[in-house]
Amino acid sequence: MRALLFFKPFEVMPSFTDPEGRRTLKEYINVAGVYAAGRLDYDSEGLMLLSDDGDVLHRLTDPYFNHPKTYYVQVEGVATETQAAQLRAGVELRGDDTKAAEAAIIPDPGLPPRPRPVRNYHPTSWLRVVLREGKKRQLRRMTAAVGLPALRLVRVGIGPLVVGDLQPGQWRWLSDAESRELLTSLGLARPKA
Repeated sequence: MRALLFFKPFEVMPSFTDPEGRRTLKEYINVAGVYAAGRLDYDSEGLMLLSDDGDVLHRLTDPYFNHPKTYYVQVEGVATETQAAQLRAGVELRGDDTKAAEAAIIPDPGLPPRPRPVRNYHPTSWLRVVLREGKKRQLRRMTAAVGLPALRLVRVGIGPLVVGDLQPGQWRWLSDAESRELLTSLGLARPKA
């Protein structure tokens, strides 16, 4: 298995091509034969995993496997414990209930600045949220449903993998230890060669 971690910058498509001519992964990653495990919206930032292993990609993206993804979300307004509890219980979105999420109010995590800063004319709060499903724009819709519109969304973890010291636009190969830990977390542990 070949796999790499990439810190997708704000306003970059999570694919190697875009019919609308927006910035893509191709500007940052010149590695043939790897594909993104899932998506990260154009206006979201953070950790992506790319791999040449179809089983890994499938297990990371299929909600059946219940694989956690961790996000820091800057929201408009002062978040309350009641709102965090609503996220933890799951939220109804257009008649469809989301799975319960892990959600906690956190201090500003000190993320790298993005090219277009969040406007600061309202008070804001930060949440740490762990999702185990990935419906389209789900986290933005969930925070809005509890009265906390998302202003900035940054994925910082995919299962046991974390963004670490990567900066926006940087990528690196997984270490052997990270590869083993990922495969184990996905139920795909393989004997050492």
